[in-house]
Amino acid sequence: MDETITGFVGLDAHAESTAIGFAEAGRAAARFIGTVGAKRSELMKALGGLGAPGSLLVVYEAGPCGYGLVRELTGAGYRCEVIAPSKIPTKPGERIKTDRRDALKLASLARAGELVAVTVPDERDEAIRDLGRARVDAVRARLKARQQLKALLLRHDRRYSGKTSWTGAHERYLSTITFAHPAQDIAFVEYRQAVGEGEQRVQRLTQALSQQVEGWRMQPVVAALMTLRGLDLVSATTVVAELGDLKRFVHPRALMGYLGLVPSEYSTGSKRRQGAITKTGNGHVRRVLIEAAWNYRYPARISRPLQVRQENQPTVIRAIAWRAQLRLAHRYRSLTARGLQHNKTCVAIARELAGFIWDIGRHAAPRA
Repeated sequence: MDETITGFVGLDAHAESTAIGFAEAGRAAARFIGTVGAKRSELMKALGGLGAPGSLLVVYEAGPCGYGLVRELTGAGYRCEVIAPSKIPTKPGERIKTDRRDALKLASLARAGELVAVTVPDERDEAIRDLGRARVDAVRARLKARQQLKALLLRHDRRYSGKTSWTGAHERYLSTITFAHPAQDIAFVEYRQAVGEGEQRVQRLTQALSQQVEGWRMQPVVAALMTLRGLDLVSATTVVAELGDLKRFVHPRALMGYLGLVPSEYSTGSKRRQGAITKTGNGHVRRVLIEAAWNYRYPARISRPLQVRQENQPTVIRAIAWRAQLRLAHRYRSLTARGLQHNKTCVAIARELAGFIWDIGRHAAPRA
């Protein structure tokens, strides 16, 4: 523990209020300071009565309130950490949860050194991440609109005989559909317009993401990850925006564990039992890597789009990308030949792909 820290402050922050708990260095029980409103000036006034900014460690849980509070407190001279909620120790017998208790618990655990802090992203990095997540929301909204339209057609036994939906041929087929009742025609047109608007929204956000990445300090890392098969601009940007500097992971296994791609384990004594993957950490990157893993069911090769993405990249990065193809394509065939279910195979490939991403991250440096 830093000897300059003499007080530990736990904040249970919400949109309209913040509960404050305080624990002094030593073994004295934490005490509740009170609850302040949403104004930061009220919080600063309460913290001012607990000691000098340099003598306090302030902690609060990561959540919907974001990183604005930690940036403001850090700017005011406080040492502030944002805590991973999933790694806060919880006693089995705890059955009461209140803001007061949460604040006191955070203060006590901060003094004991039992809390795990998350990495606070740079404001520009967070902006790219927000744009990427907005695109994900748009894709999900588009999928929902398409499902609703297909549900209407299925209810009235209108079946498309083509191979692929949402192509030009499919759109021409939809333009020929009419219903017996005008009310149904109105409903059908509204569903079609919702699908079209969803598609336009996805395209706008994709284009905006591409433009914003060009001036981003992490753009060299994004370009380096795009040398890997299955990682285009959107997926590579998602990985970098969500993870930040990959050098913060000291070992590839640390990255695999952070992404929740490692098996859970319940072992005791001489018995060892492993279960499904933990699914902890960042779910956005885990989804991207599992989607990318499907590409390795094909033999290793350098396609034209991949060749373009690899141009102007250092030899060491292109060598890692090719080694990844050889390894993961062979691994996919081996696991499939053993009869492993396809989804489990993709998870295994995604776990190893995370290791190659970590390796590339060691050689690709952000812009100064």
